[in-house]
Amino acid sequence: MSDQKYAKGQLNHMIFHNQQTQFSIASISVQDTELELDEEELVVKGNFPPLTHGNDYIFYGTIQVHPKFGEQLQVFTYEKELPKTEESLVKYLSSDLFYGIGQKTAQKIVDTLGINAVDEVLRDTAKLDQVVGLKPETKKQFIADLRMNQGFEQVTVELAKYGIGLQLAGKLYGAYYEKTIEQLKENPYQFVFDVEGFGFQRADEIAESIGIKDEHPTRIQAGVLHVLDQQSSNGHVYVEKEQLLKQLNSLLYQGRNHENDESLEQHLKFLTDEDLIVQEDDRVYLPQLYFAEEGVASQLTRILATEQDASYDESELLKVIGDIEEQEGIAYGEEQYEAVKKALDEKVMLLTGGPGTGKTTVVKGIIHCYEVLFRKNQNKHQSDYILAAPTGRAAKRLTESTGLKAKTIHSLLGWSGEEHFEFNDGNQLKGKVLIVDEFSMVDIWLANSLLKAVPADMKVIFVGDEDQLPSVGPGQVLADLLKSKVIPVCQLREIYRQKNDSYIVKLAHDIKNNQIPMQSVGKKDDFNFIETNTDYALNTIEQIVKKALDRGYSMRDIQVLAPMYKTKVGIHELNQTLQNIFNPKEEGKREIEHFQSVFRTGDKIIQLVNQPEKDVFNGDIGEIVAIKHAKEAESKKDELIINFEGLEVSYTRQDFNQLMLAYAISIHKSQGSEFPIVILPIVRSFKRMLVKNLIYTAITRGKSSLIICGSYDVFLEGMQKQQAYERNTSLVSRIKAFNLNERHEEDLSELEPDEQFEEDISPYDFM
Repeated sequence: MSDQKYAKGQLNHMIFHNQQTQFSIASISVQDTELELDEEELVVKGNFPPLTHGNDYIFYGTIQVHPKFGEQLQVFTYEKELPKTEESLVKYLSSDLFYGIGQKTAQKIVDTLGINAVDEVLRDTAKLDQVVGLKPETKKQFIADLRMNQGFEQVTVELAKYGIGLQLAGKLYGAYYEKTIEQLKENPYQFVFDVEGFGFQRADEIAESIGIKDEHPTRIQAGVLHVLDQQSSNGHVYVEKEQLLKQLNSLLYQGRNHENDESLEQHLKFLTDEDLIVQEDDRVYLPQLYFAEEGVASQLTRILATEQDASYDESELLKVIGDIEEQEGIAYGEEQYEAVKKALDEKVMLLTGGPGTGKTTVVKGIIHCYEVLFRKNQNKHQSDYILAAPTGRAAKRLTESTGLKAKTIHSLLGWSGEEHFEFNDGNQLKGKVLIVDEFSMVDIWLANSLLKAVPADMKVIFVGDEDQLPSVGPGQVLADLLKSKVIPVCQLREIYRQKNDSYIVKLAHDIKNNQIPMQSVGKKDDFNFIETNTDYALNTIEQIVKKALDRGYSMRDIQVLAPMYKTKVGIHELNQTLQNIFNPKEEGKREIEHFQSVFRTGDKIIQLVNQPEKDVFNGDIGEIVAIKHAKEAESKKDELIINFEGLEVSYTRQDFNQLMLAYAISIHKSQGSEFPIVILPIVRSFKRMLVKNLIYTAITRGKSSLIICGSYDVFLEGMQKQQAYERNTSLVSRIKAFNLNERHEEDLSELEPDEQFEEDISPYDFM
């Protein structure tokens, strides 16, 4: 902090404070400073909690001159001087900083623990047990408030010595509290994994300053884990050793090839012995990914190995199909009939196909035929059928199409929010048939958890479109199951008559079949491509939206999709622009500022993370129906009330980071959903992100109308690019190995006992 100057003073007044980010602007009366100031009043700004009157603060930072407001101190770190008398300490502890602590309770604390009460409690919270009459809930709240208002300050002063500012210090403190500095000195590399925004480079700088050398095992081992973690976030289940060495050299030595194969092997052996990685041949895995793949292969083998009673007369099946056709006013095609029959005959089946091929019709047929042929009862029993999908909106669509209640997979399995599922291999689901829609979105972790919970006698049907984007999480489960050729597959290819007039459906299948016209087609009833460049795309989208609203469409009908958050036509910019059209600022309409966004009553909102305790999940879209200010709310905090398809959920500021405006959302977040009108910008600034399955996924979200605006040349280039890289997975070989081993064991069971011992075959002998 050699270039930092200090200013000591007391609060005049708080100008601004954002509770979520802790960004504050305050005016202080200066008592002492290294700065050359014209006045005794100074504006300080930075990430710190609200200041209180009567306390002395020392701020360290640099002077910046604002063109309108003059000199301001940009605060890098700060510290608060604790009261020096018992009277002032009582006043401090009974202030608004400490919820539930009145003057009498504060006096008790000071009388019992003395003038050093704050330091005593921060060192050992059990000291509060000595204070007679202090209720457990009051004690708990006091400790939390003390940590935030005093412990945090002590830690930030120390962290500042390592170049860590207030914003990142807040995140570190939230993870480790008083142990933050201890953890930093022991192993700063751990922060890379525990604290968002703490990069490996920063850990390196701190490690160097405290004497952890380049060749220190902790650094290299942390580097290995960092590379594996980074690659898993790109969808890979494993990294090949050669590639790991290359990336590790780049990370640790900026490509100087400092690390050799022999020393890497030693580090890998240590990490393997500590169960921090798994090695298999030339592949290196994070343990949770290795065992997830193992689990999917073994669980599928277990389910496939159990025979089912699937006996029925095909003439009966034809009669039931005929009844459905008469009741629904539809005609099953040959592919659809074969799909229903295969689902009844097989224990596990994959049903795939693009839009308009009748996957929903087949699913309804499977349920109806199973009910009639095997239960001999035409009244469906919900308890016999388990329907699930990865997202809330996909589950809702499945419910609407089948008439049976569908759940998200997380909700079905009873996720606690801490990577623990109520239903697992020790407590399995109950039912006869499991149908999982939008299976392309399911990653290897979730697939493993789901299959563990499936009893051996349950029929399993996975439904999905193999041409859509793979899961956000690691793996490519649907694609790998198809490649394995172990599980029976029914691929629907025929586009049925009732949807032949849809150009959206035709375009989707042209993309699947690599038959895209080289020139943009004219306007269709449900499709239009508007040529525009990046500079004018935003304005074009504004005009499209306004025209749709004039024609009677609503905010719920129109969805803008984009592949990137930044740029001129990125999701953030789109949301700000579209908010002003769909839900402009009005007198009397409540709003709350959050970071650089504003949330208003009536705004369209998307949930960004799973929150099973609230029964809302990543990708759910809702609407803000009420805003409560802190003085009105029971929580005494600002609140948003959001309606998700009839479910009202309350959020306080600490949870606002789970939410985002949803007038424009990412294509990944749109998976599993359909929207009446989809507007899709495809501009040159998106070029590096545009690949075939991304565009295909976006196009297939449009139910009644699709408008693409941008460059047709960029669109064509994207169509010609497959996924940017192949994901490293080994699920196909594992499934084949388990199944071959299963068959081999069956063959051995027919041999004489002595002959059985002649071979000892591992599943991996077949990889």
